[in-house]
Amino acid sequence: MPSSGSEARNRSRRLLVNKEQDRSWYEEDGEVFVHPRDPYHRVDVLQSSRHVRVFVNREVVAETERPRILFETGLPPRYYIPPEDVRDNFLLASDKETQCPYKGIASYHSVDAGGETKEALVWYYPNPIPEVADINGQLCFFNEKVDLEGDGEAQERPRTQWS
Repeated sequence: MPSSGSEARNRSRRLLVNKEQDRSWYEEDGEVFVHPRDPYHRVDVLQSSRHVRVFVNREVVAETERPRILFETGLPPRYYIPPEDVRDNFLLASDKETQCPYKGIASYHSVDAGGETKEALVWYYPNPIPEVADINGQLCFFNEKVDLEGDGEAQERPRTQWS
């Protein structure tokens, strides 16, 4: 028997809560991670050949010509840098971890440069969600808290909630 238009609309986007197994949420058959994703929120990752340098307290802590640039609705572009292009002698382990429905679970490093330690300044996704697989293991610095140079030009520090 054909279903009415309103029944079809009600089934077209279904959000379920499984109360028996650790309160997981599902949209259709996929588990919702952190919170339901906004269909108008975009995240795009582009490979680039820009020459990017990252400075912390005037010390070059990263330099690459193969960043991944992540563009996300409402946020400044983020430069994800291959770990081999980051000077690991500046990185310190951090226990911080955050979750993002658009990228996955992020782990962090602090940075010790110029006689100062900046806590949780660098993040990476060891297992990002499939839609942003290109940032897997790449390191990203808070543009708001470092000096960033792109193709030899200093980039202005953006003002965000992390400034």
